[in-house]
Amino acid sequence: MIVRTDRIGDVILTLPMARALKQCRPDAHVAFLIRSYTSELAGADRHVDQVITLDDGTPSSGRIIREIRESHFDVVVHTHPMPSLAFITLMAGIPVRVGTGYRWYSFLFNRRVYEHRKDAARHELEYNLNLLRAVGCDFGIPGPQPEIRTTPAQEAKADRVLAEAGLPRGGRLVILHPGSGGSARDWRPENFARLAEKLAADGRFAVLITGGKGEEGLVRGLRAACAGTTYEVVGSLGLIEYAALAKRASVFIANSTGPLHIAAAVGTPVIGLYPRIRPLSADRWGPYTDKKMIFSPRGFPDDCRRCTGAPGEPCECMDSIPVDDVYTAALRLAEAGTVVS
Repeated sequence: MIVRTDRIGDVILTLPMARALKQCRPDAHVAFLIRSYTSELAGADRHVDQVITLDDGTPSSGRIIREIRESHFDVVVHTHPMPSLAFITLMAGIPVRVGTGYRWYSFLFNRRVYEHRKDAARHELEYNLNLLRAVGCDFGIPGPQPEIRTTPAQEAKADRVLAEAGLPRGGRLVILHPGSGGSARDWRPENFARLAEKLAADGRFAVLITGGKGEEGLVRGLRAACAGTTYEVVGSLGLIEYAALAKRASVFIANSTGPLHIAAAVGTPVIGLYPRIRPLSADRWGPYTDKKMIFSPRGFPDDCRRCTGAPGEPCECMDSIPVDDVYTAALRLAEAGTVVS
């Protein structure tokens, strides 16, 4: 059982562990303990045999312990350690418990891996794979790229949503996703608006602004600030349906956020906007794909104090990323991309 109870991007960068385990041990039964809202991702992965969900990320210990015991797991790997979950897997009687050796509750793990992820010495996906060495599965680096497979029904739903949004047929689609859920330091919406305006003025691209539930105001404000014609899709798709939508794009542009990893996992070229702060940097959290371009502030130190406020707050360093540079990169990636049919 693999434990990953945080957010969308974290889950996508953890799912390749299931593929690695299946290659090391083809007879392995691989389960994920995961939050309900990301369970769709694990459920759609062909290498995952079982999904156990937490309703809100805070476990009801009795139910979870019973469900885990009934599955008779031999091994649990904690990729996102929490003391409550470490205790639960101990109480559930899992004999081999893999986790970090650097937490106060690390005594609850009996196979400990000593790495500080905040140093960003390797990518998050590679940190996850490295935990499997504790159970004899040395997959090697680079690891397998995340992949999301969509069904014809999900792709048809994405096409209907695009049609309902009014997108013209026969053009190349560029998706901008300006929100990040406060997970990192963001490029301001005003920069996304200027980028959207330049792409719309080009005439070859349909510019779609997307957002999750609660981001309606952000998306509409961005569109209002843009003089060009743009389109929007906000909060109307499930995660795999959104993957089908992202698959239609010639390029996907976003801050450090889960949807960026979704787009990369369906093979869409992506542009990621990342701070230089080591724990939040693209070195650790960038999309794990060859089809990417990453922009980070130039001329600022990795530990810039101007960016040490709460995640999601405006950041002078991020604002130093030129709109024109991102626009030029988008043209290079998008010109050879998919045409909306």
